[in-house]
Amino acid sequence: MFGTSGVRGPVGTDVTASLALDIGRAVGATADRVVLGRDARDSGRALLSALEAGLVESGTDCIKLGTVATPTLARAIARHDASAGIIVTASHNPPEDNGIKLWTPSGQAFDTTAQNAIEARIETSSFDLTSWDEHGSVTHDTSATDAHTDALTSYIDAANADLSDLSVVIDLGNGMGQVTADALFQAGADVETLNGQPDGRFPGRPSEPTAKTTATLQAHVRATDADLGIAHDGDADRMMAVTDTGDFVAGDLLLATFAREIASDGDRVAAPVDTSLAVDDALSAIGASVVRTRVGDVYVAEKTREPDVSFGGEPSGAWIFPEQTYCPDGPLAAVTLAVLAATQPLSERLASIDTYPILRDSIEVANKYDVMETIVKTVKSRYDDVTTIDGVRVGVADGWFLIRASGTQPIIRLTAESRDGDRTVEILEEARSILDSTME
Repeated sequence: MFGTSGVRGPVGTDVTASLALDIGRAVGATADRVVLGRDARDSGRALLSALEAGLVESGTDCIKLGTVATPTLARAIARHDASAGIIVTASHNPPEDNGIKLWTPSGQAFDTTAQNAIEARIETSSFDLTSWDEHGSVTHDTSATDAHTDALTSYIDAANADLSDLSVVIDLGNGMGQVTADALFQAGADVETLNGQPDGRFPGRPSEPTAKTTATLQAHVRATDADLGIAHDGDADRMMAVTDTGDFVAGDLLLATFAREIASDGDRVAAPVDTSLAVDDALSAIGASVVRTRVGDVYVAEKTREPDVSFGGEPSGAWIFPEQTYCPDGPLAAVTLAVLAATQPLSERLASIDTYPILRDSIEVANKYDVMETIVKTVKSRYDDVTTIDGVRVGVADGWFLIRASGTQPIIRLTAESRDGDRTVEILEEARSILDSTME
């Protein structure tokens, strides 16, 4: 039921009101008070109503925030002294999808143990429904976005940042990231927005912010000589950036930029197994290091709870600032980047980070998990530097490769990287040969 980031899939088949009702009942079995919200997708209305029904008939009080960003809801849980938070969103997925994400008072997503408990209750119908006169209450809070904005402006103030000469273009992607524009505007920056009207059909661009989908943002930054471009996905848990020269910033480089500003000597930074060596090298220069996790922001967030892990991030655009929240907070990442850009252009910061070629390939496989089981055995018998927390990541001479089954498709993904371009090609072929031999 749960993937790397909650429940997600096509509405009416994988994600239904019936499923939402059961999730509400399952969460309500142990929660006294739950904060609820949704993104701009119209299908979220029915799903949110079903969640609310399941919670209320379990005796759980509900606090409804309306349409909000995921990090806005995550921050509101502790403010309301709630047991959990639930947001209806499919994040960066296309409009025909929707999903359900569950959050703890710390802002961290439900971990694997908590998700398994929800699944078990649903599979066994282990609900605790109350009598007619013990149903939970429903109240509304329209101040959550303002509270998030205030927290971000306080964060900027604490950094003693002067944003009065900074011009920022923000592509909201018809999603819920308006809090970023509000916070930067209140901090004195010159702010312009693109695709600012929330619309769950995402007419302005596809929801996921990539080099391809943010072409308009890149062109606009160049044309207006802006200092920074920001792009969010549908629920604003992700943030990607465009430099002052109008160039899209690869996620690994953005991760390296954040990490070396936040980490200190002896610190570790949490990042998934497919993260570039550029991050390792950037941190090595300041005496810090990378600790690898499974792919998925929940796993990165879990690792940042360890005392010497000062930051976590995924190249896909999820950034965890553990001193603020364990939820990927796209607006927080955006204002952090704006503070950095106010003192040194992002293009100059990136110029000091070494980059290396990464090659990727995807092979369609019918029985991907059986194939991966065989691959793990093969790799362990051939190599010494092997990590199996998510697929199999192998360290080889001046590089690495990753063989990993997709969580949602009948595909096995191959990734290879080296500090030398020719060597990267060789490493990818080495990984491909392992997969090919397994499938013979």
